[in-house]
Amino acid sequence: MKLRRAIGLAAAGVGLTAATNAALSKRVGPLEPPLSGNHGTYRWRGMDVSYVEAGNEDDPTLVLLHGINAAGSAGEFREVFSDLAEDYHVVAPDLPGFGLSDRPALYYSPALYEDFVGDFLAEYDDPAVLASSLTAAYAVAAAARDDVSVSRFVLVCPTSRGGPDPKEWLRELVRAPVVGEALFNVVASRPSIRYFNADHGYYDPEKAGEEWQEYEWRTAHQEGARFAPASFISGYLNTDIDLAEALSSLDVPTTLVWGRESDITPLKRGRDLADAADCRLVVFDDAMLLPHVEFPNAFVDTVRNALD
Repeated sequence: MKLRRAIGLAAAGVGLTAATNAALSKRVGPLEPPLSGNHGTYRWRGMDVSYVEAGNEDDPTLVLLHGINAAGSAGEFREVFSDLAEDYHVVAPDLPGFGLSDRPALYYSPALYEDFVGDFLAEYDDPAVLASSLTAAYAVAAAARDDVSVSRFVLVCPTSRGGPDPKEWLRELVRAPVVGEALFNVVASRPSIRYFNADHGYYDPEKAGEEWQEYEWRTAHQEGARFAPASFISGYLNTDIDLAEALSSLDVPTTLVWGRESDITPLKRGRDLADAADCRLVVFDDAMLLPHVEFPNAFVDTVRNALD
């Protein structure tokens, strides 16, 4: 009787968790695009990858690549996208597994994102690239391909590591049905999003904005939202690329942008990388990982100076 009761309670618990997960996903509803412009779809390896473009197509192309986190999307560039479109043909995709792009249950890897970035950039003639955090490393790796030609880099707090050393048990736990979804719902809860934004995203958390943090919560609760972050938080999106060596070999003019208060990727790394790869380094005071959100006007000026 005790065993039967225990099994019954366990089954009830799983059922309740599944019902809670389903109710949460249904309540969130579909996403709207976070950026204003022309919305398109890039078909890649059987996936629909969403992107937004704006500006005159006769102007130089600038591809914006958002960083990777549980709520990542092209909306990271919401404060600078329209201003940059005044001078450039700007294109901002949602990476596979994020935003409005398809989110299949793949084992996401650095190779996948390097291939995607390379294929996407190859669609344009000598684009400049603005890339953030871990995605910056993928862009640098992709630029080494023979069919990719990048005119300029602007890299915001670039890093080759976005998580711990790979932990297979953690990745599989988050990927697991019901339990994994419930765990990810906690990681991507409203309090967690606010915590991570205040802890290492923004020097002034108020600049995140309540409306944007609500959008982050919604994008993190779309169907399949946990699969790409499962690889990220378990360390499987770290890459072995040596940024200094790769940038030196590419000979692409590069501007590094750093928040002085960044602790996930400390400013010392920026100084060391700038010295080793002969890059220009621009430091924003009172900023962490997202100076393009905290100081959009000054950031746009920095991009213009870097590209012109």
